[in-house]
Amino acid sequence: MNPKARYEKERSEGKQQRLYTILESAERIFSQKGIEKSTMQDVASEANIGIATLFRYFPRKEKLIVAVATRMLEPMLDYFKHVADLPLTCLEKIEMLFDFFIQDQNHLSIIFMVNFESYASHLNEPVEDVLDFNALNRKIWHEYSRIIQNGVEDGSIRADLPVKETLITLMNSFALFSRKLTMKENILLLESDLDSDKQLELLKQIFLEHLKA
Repeated sequence: MNPKARYEKERSEGKQQRLYTILESAERIFSQKGIEKSTMQDVASEANIGIATLFRYFPRKEKLIVAVATRMLEPMLDYFKHVADLPLTCLEKIEMLFDFFIQDQNHLSIIFMVNFESYASHLNEPVEDVLDFNALNRKIWHEYSRIIQNGVEDGSIRADLPVKETLITLMNSFALFSRKLTMKENILLLESDLDSDKQLELLKQIFLEHLKA
């Protein structure tokens, strides 16, 4: 590789690494301080870069907020696609998705996503760059719709159920309950010695029994 090409490669890799550092730092700051109370200077300090460098990557705070939210959806898209491609029954795939929500309980990430949804819903205008976030959500839905279609065709889901409506409702309910349990120290729940994983595992079994043909 000639010196110019090597320089361009190293420069590109450096920019990509800096972007990764910025997004990681922003996620921590937004989760710890809240989106509205966090400043771009907070993020720059956390990422150990100058404020001017941060603004070169993200000229507005809203663009950074959506970039963090979008990045946090990417592992879900990858997993849903992985599960949709497996040669398994719909019921087996649904169980794997439930397990994903049981295992993927990063407290700071959950706090950020709850804050992001609240922040976006209270704005008078759409969040800048939210189309990127919505596009990723649609890709996740596309993979889940493939799994739903399996349920229509493979006979692993009860024939007397409206398959599409039931699978959407149960998956949304499970994901929301998983999120609530992750944040349980901040919300009022009935006192119990049953930990979060056991509650989710019990709910998973109830849902699977309900679905099983």
